[in-house]
Amino acid sequence: MNKTAARQAGRERRRKRVRKKIRGTSDRPRLSVFRSNRHIYAQIIDDDTGRTLASASTMEKGLNLEGKKKTEVAAELGRILAERARGKGVEKVVFERGGNLYHGRVKALAEGAREGGLKF
Repeated sequence: MNKTAARQAGRERRRKRVRKKIRGTSDRPRLSVFRSNRHIYAQIIDDDTGRTLASASTMEKGLNLEGKKKTEVAAELGRILAERARGKGVEKVVFERGGNLYHGRVKALAEGAREGGLKF
């Protein structure tokens, strides 16, 4: 097994372990994060109904994120997601890091969401 496959296998093991324990409800939906090399995606999901309540990603047009570093972009994305969630009446969430370590861009997104008014 090469390094890339081992890293992906470890991430998948962590993702399954975390998802086994974390479940979003109508009162506290789940803030799910997916990170690729170029982009970061976040969505707030109500697992009871299986619906996405709010979402944000760096692929959206009109965010004006050019010229910023990846961690700065992730923090801004967290603030944008928090604003959209509060517009839908969501204030408390459960954070699911998606198998990624709570470090770097994932941590920046979480802190940006906290600054935006989400509690978790």
